[in-house]
This record gives sequence, structure tokens and C-alpha cells, in this order.
Amino acid sequence: MYPQTLYRKLVASHTVVELDEQNVLLFCDLHLMNEYTSPQAFAGLHEQEREVAMPGQNVATVSHIIPTHPIAQRIIQDPASALQASNLKRNCERHDIPLFDTNDVLQGIEHIIAPEHGMIRPGMVVICGDSHTTTYGALGALGFGIGTSEVEHVLATQTLVYRLAEDMRIRVDGRLPPGVTSKDLILMIISRIGAQGARGYVVEFCGSAIDDLSIEARFTLCNMAVEAGARGALIAPDQKAVDYVFARVADMDTEQRRQALSYWATLRSDEGAEFEVEHRFDAADVAPYVTWGTSPDQAIPVTGKVPAATGPQRSSIEKALNYTGLAADMPLEGLAVQHVFIGSCTNARIEDLREVAAVAKGRRVAPGVRAMVVPGSGAVRTQAESEGIAQVLIDAGFEWRKPGCSMCLAMNDDVLASGQRCASSTNRNFEGRQGRGAITHLMSPAMAAAAAVTGHITDVRKLGGPND
Repeated sequence: MYPQTLYRKLVASHTVVELDEQNVLLFCDLHLMNEYTSPQAFAGLHEQEREVAMPGQNVATVSHIIPTHPIAQRIIQDPASALQASNLKRNCERHDIPLFDTNDVLQGIEHIIAPEHGMIRPGMVVICGDSHTTTYGALGALGFGIGTSEVEHVLATQTLVYRLAEDMRIRVDGRLPPGVTSKDLILMIISRIGAQGARGYVVEFCGSAIDDLSIEARFTLCNMAVEAGARGALIAPDQKAVDYVFARVADMDTEQRRQALSYWATLRSDEGAEFEVEHRFDAADVAPYVTWGTSPDQAIPVTGKVPAATGPQRSSIEKALNYTGLAADMPLEGLAVQHVFIGSCTNARIEDLREVAAVAKGRRVAPGVRAMVVPGSGAVRTQAESEGIAQVLIDAGFEWRKPGCSMCLAMNDDVLASGQRCASSTNRNFEGRQGRGAITHLMSPAMAAAAAVTGHITDVRKLGGPND
């Protein structure tokens, strides 16, 4: 048998039937749903008088539209959003699908709650009507986003007509310098290969720098691979992944764990497996990165200067600079911000909040800055409070919010005003992403915390950054 990549192994193990050279019918182990991509799918299902094929392999949560104000009972005031949430609840009850509803103590962002509750395991195929489903590659699971019509097909059959991708390998060796995180690493990679650099590919990350990353840091890396156009992201499961999963799967007995270990050991690319494209990076070259434009690939080290509008990207650079109000050769460091947002499926896990607290401790949010911290789930929020992280943030002047997608995108009541500049730990800095006319600068949670306490974009290494 010829050598196979990890991606090809996962596809082969889930192929129900080959449809043609480019398409297969793929079985999906887990389907995650949210309130805004599922209503039309359920409606289509009901019009055909069909039932959900495997309710237990579907899970839903309310996260994108939910308010995050720190009140005991959260109520969605916007009528359209409230309807989405009530429709999801009604559909889940009708089909016996587990739901993390608005006021469930474990409610949270789908890409946070699924791994933390042991739903994601190596070798799985996981899908969701959200592009950042690539997150689960951190555990050796093939995750990717799907459209509403595909959501309906999965509900009805637990399968998906899937077009095969090509293989890309990104190797990162060495060690990340002090004050640098996986968020900085992925922003650097995207800036190097471009926003379409991985289009049509499933990316496998490997190398000594990737081995050194925690599982939560790997989630960040795989989460943002889609911002380079990747159709998926994978990291071969190692002992860290095994330990992470086993700590969260109370339903697996000793024999099941033994069988799982035997299978998971095969989940790596074979020696000699071919990748259509390969990239190599040195972790020592990574610095804290910040976006200057309106695409995640428009990013530079915090010590750098905004590029000039030249070359084949001239038009897009000019458009981005016009929107962000910046000019060529301007330094990013020292640029004033009015808002700081720390949260999202990219960076709202407990390790992220620990890094934020390390920067915030003993400091205060700068005058004129509004700083929000939104944990990714109820479990993360509870842990942060038990560790004293929440109190550190509150004492420093940060708003300590309830879980949800919040200001990652303007689909709820956490919206920036036009012209406001935000240091954000999120994944996208598109025009209007956080509010019409609002300006987003992507960076790590620690960098965002540094901006909060100084009032401007700041190299966190000057304050004592993470991993120091």
C-alpha cells in the first residue's frame, strides 16, 4: 500500500462510497449546530417530512447572537435573534438533540465546548455550519465548515457529499521566543503565504515548535488556518492530545481506551507520503504580530511599519489603508485604541485568560479604553473565577462577561461604533466585522491586554509577556 498522509487516512476511514475521482460520500462522526445556520436546514427537513438520522451525533449551542452582559438570567432582546434561539430550542426538542441553551451553565462557543466536554477525539470527522471548525485538527480530527444546504443533508443522513482537498504540510521547527504565542505564529504564517495561500488544501502542521505547543495553543493555530483559505487543519495526535482527551472522556472504559490508543497511534502521515505543497518556518523568527489592514494576512510584527501600496497587492493595500486610517511607513506600536476585546473561538480558553491576567495583574486599564473579556464557555468562566483570574481582571478595570461569541462579529449587542479602533484577540479583521466602520487589529490575548493597560498597541515583551 502506498504511503498516505494523515488527511487521506481520515477521509478513507470515513468514506461510505466513492462518487467519482473528486467526490466521496463522507460519514460525519459529530455535527455541531448553532442558532444562525440551522433554521433553514430544519425547515427543509420538515418540508420533506424527514427525521434526523442520528440525533445523538448532533449537538447544538446558542452563541453568536447571545448577549454577554454579566446578569443572572440572559434574555435576547432583539426579536429576530430571539426567534433564532427559540427555533433552535424547538427543533432540538423535537428531534432529541442535545442543546447548550441560552442560560445553560455550560453554554458557550461551539468550538470551545466541544473539546472541553470530550466530544472531540482523534480520528473523527467533525462538521459545523461555521468556518472555524478547523479548530479540531489540534486533536487529530478532521473538522471543517459546511453550508446550510449541507447541514440539512447531514441532519437527514449523517453523511456529506465531500469534495477531496489536496495536501499541504507546514513545518515549524525551533522554539517560539519569550513573549510570543501560537496566535503570533499563525498570523505570521498567514502573512507569509497569503489569505488564499492554502485554498483547496488541508494543512498538516508539524515540527518541533508544534510539538512544544499546548493543546489549547494548537486549537488557536488550527482555528485560524481557515484564514489562509485552508479547508482543514491537522496535527498528528501525540501524548499531549491523548492526555487531553482522556481527561475529558468519562464514558470510555479501560478496554475502549486501549483500543483507542491502538488506533490513534496510526493517525500520522506515513514516511514518504506526498504533499502537493510544503512550507517551512523557523519559530525563532516569530515576533508578536498585529494586523494593520482588513484581512488576516495583512499583518506585521508589532515593531514593524505599515507597508506601502505597491506591487500586485497595491489596490487591496490602498483600500485597507483607507478603511483603517493608516498610512505607509506608520509604526503600529503606539497607535491609540479605544476598545480591547479578548474572546472568541480563537482565544477564549483558560490558557488565554491566564496570559491576560499575567499582563493585567497590578495594572489598570488605561483611561479612555473600554476593555472586555468574554470567556469561551461557562466552564472556562467558572475555572477562571476559581483560579482568581476573574478578580485580577475586574480589579484591573476589565469587564468580566458571560460566555458567547460577543464582539468577534456584529451579530449581537456587543458592537463597536464607527471609527473606533479595537485591539482584538479574534480571527477576522474584515471591514465592519465588529461594527460598521469599526477598525480591528488582530493580535494575541497578551498583546490585547498590553494595549488595554497602555491605551495603545504595545509590544507585550516590554511588559513581561507570556512564556517569559
